[in-house]
Amino acid sequence: MITVNKKWLRLIGIVGCTVWMASCKQATDAGVKPSYATMKVEVADKELSTSYSATIRGRQDIDIYPQVSGTIEKLCVTEGQTVRRGQLLFVIDQIPYRAALKTATANVEAARAAMATAELTYKSNKELYAQKVVSEFSLKTAENTFLTAKAQLTQAEAQETNARNNLSYTEVKSPSDGVVGALPYRAGALVSANIPYPLTTVSDNSDMYVYFSMNENQLLALTRQYGSMDEALKNMPEVELVLNDNSVYNKKGIIESISGVIDRQTGTVMARVVFPNESRLLHSGASGTVVVPSIYKDCIAIPQGATVQMQDKVVVYKVVDGKAVSTLVTVSGISDGREYVVLSGLNPGDEIVSEGAGLMREGTQVK
Repeated sequence: MITVNKKWLRLIGIVGCTVWMASCKQATDAGVKPSYATMKVEVADKELSTSYSATIRGRQDIDIYPQVSGTIEKLCVTEGQTVRRGQLLFVIDQIPYRAALKTATANVEAARAAMATAELTYKSNKELYAQKVVSEFSLKTAENTFLTAKAQLTQAEAQETNARNNLSYTEVKSPSDGVVGALPYRAGALVSANIPYPLTTVSDNSDMYVYFSMNENQLLALTRQYGSMDEALKNMPEVELVLNDNSVYNKKGIIESISGVIDRQTGTVMARVVFPNESRLLHSGASGTVVVPSIYKDCIAIPQGATVQMQDKVVVYKVVDGKAVSTLVTVSGISDGREYVVLSGLNPGDEIVSEGAGLMREGTQVK
C-alpha cells in the first residue's frame, strides 16, 4: 500500500488552484473587447496659435564711425542717453583741420587773383591782336594761361570744400533719433575710419522690429489660407510677443513683411513684425517668442492624437459599421501642437477615433 505525504498533497492542491484561477482570468480577458475614444467631426471657427523664436532689433541700428582721423577731444553723450537727429555726440581734435581750411581758403584767394591777372592779359592781347600789334601765338598763349588759371581756381575751391567738410566731420552728430549704445572710446583715444569697433551705435527704438523664421510648409499654408501673400499681410491678425522672462509684452504687433526668398541652407523665410515701444521696454539685441494666431472659418479641427504620421502622409481612422477604416487627410501646415485643421479627407458628421490612433489596425472592431 502506497502512502502519500500530506505535504505533497497540499502542494498539489495549491498548484491546481493557481492554474484554475489563471485559466479563468484568461477566459474572462478574452471575452472583454477594448474600447476607443471616438468623436463626431463638426464644422466650427478655429484659432490656432503658433510660436516662433524671435530676435529684437531697433528700427534703425546705426553704427557711428568717424570720417576723419584724430584724437577724441570730448564725449557729449552718455551710454543709454536718448538723442535727437543732428545732436552732437563726439568732438575730434579740430586744430589740424582748421589749419587745413585756412590754407585751402588762402589758395582759393591766390588762384582767384591769378585768374584775374590771366584774364586781363588775355583781354589785352585780344585787343592788340585786333590792331595787329601782337601775333596769334601770343593771343593763344594768353588764352591758355587764362584757362589754366580758371581751372586752378576751380581746383582750389574744391580743396576748400573738402577741407571745410573735414572740419565739419570733427563734430560727430547723430544721424537719427534714438538711444546711444556702448561707448568703447573715451576722450584722448586716437580714432579713424578704420577702427575695429564703432564709436557707438544709435538705435532708433521708437518702434522695434522683431524678426522670426517660418518654414516652407508654413509659408505655403499661409498663402493658401489667404489666397496670396499680399492678402495675408493685409488680413493677418495682430501677434503677441513673449519676452525672455516669459512675460507677455503689453502691446501687440503687426507683421509688416515676409521675405519672398527661401534660404537654401535653412529652408526658411524671414518675417518682420513691428511693435510700438513707447515705454522703451524692448531693447535692440534682445530675444523673445512671437505668437502668431491663425483664424480658420467653418473648418474641421481634430486632435493630433487622432492622426498617424506615415512619412509625408497623415492618416485618421474613420468608424464605419463599427470598424476602423484608415483614411488619408490633408491638414494645414500651421498647427498649435494640439490640433490640426483638416483641409480635405473628412466631412461633417464623420466619426473618427480621437485617441490612440497609432495603436489601431485596419478593420479593428471599435466599441
